[in-house]
Amino acid sequence: MVRKGLGLALVAAALMVSACNTVAGAGKDVSSAGKAVTNAAQ
Repeated sequence: MVRKGLGLALVAAALMVSACNTVAGAGKDVSSAGKAVTNAAQ
C-alpha cells in the first residue's frame, strides 16, 4: 500500500514538473495561485 502511494506521488510530481518545465515556472504558478486566492478573499 505504501509503495502504491509513493508511486502515485512520484507520477503526480512528474506531471507537475513537466507542466511547468522549470523550477522558476513552478514558483510562478504557485505565486499566481496565491494571488488568485488573495484576490478572491477580498
